[in-house]
Amino acid sequence: MQNKVYILNGHVRWDASPGELNRSAVSFMRDVLNNRGYIVRTGAVDGPYDIDREIELHRWADFLIYQFPVNLMGLPWKAKKYMEEISMAGLDGRLANGDGRSAGAPDKNYGMGGALTGTRSMMSVTFNAPKAAFENPDEPFFRGKSIDDLLYPQHCNFRFLGVEPLPTFAFFDVMKNPTIDADFERLRGHLHHHFAPAAAGVAV
Repeated sequence: MQNKVYILNGHVRWDASPGELNRSAVSFMRDVLNNRGYIVRTGAVDGPYDIDREIELHRWADFLIYQFPVNLMGLPWKAKKYMEEISMAGLDGRLANGDGRSAGAPDKNYGMGGALTGTRSMMSVTFNAPKAAFENPDEPFFRGKSIDDLLYPQHCNFRFLGVEPLPTFAFFDVMKNPTIDADFERLRGHLHHHFAPAAAGVAV
């Protein structure tokens, strides 16, 4: 039974962004998934963490959920640091067995050496940008690009570890035009759609 979920809070605190929404999203997802029979553990990048323990949590989980604000069009800096630290340490075979290539075929299968095959990932992100800014060629900033176009590097980071994606969830316009209650109801529906009820179990 695939019922183990690790939720990572990738928010980094700033005076203008104390992180309440991202913390609330982590707690909300934990409660929804607990109620659907999943065993959920949580962690955070904005504070002390043990690299080996984080690697083992990634190996333990059937599902990885990264909750983070999109800062400067990507992961917050401590979340990027976290990914680099666990990925570099995990290249010893715990997270990946090299880059997937062989001496006999050095031009093929780059990035396909991940050890977490069978694991699924989901990103849940917060944006100051409105939903209408994406997938609209008339909007001058993103020029028709989607959320997943913007987050493609992180999708590749997961794929390098052998992890396959679930659809991304996004909170939009959270500073100028927030609709937080409706967003959480959308998040509940997203989780219900992509995480079927699981038989309750005991964490090991």
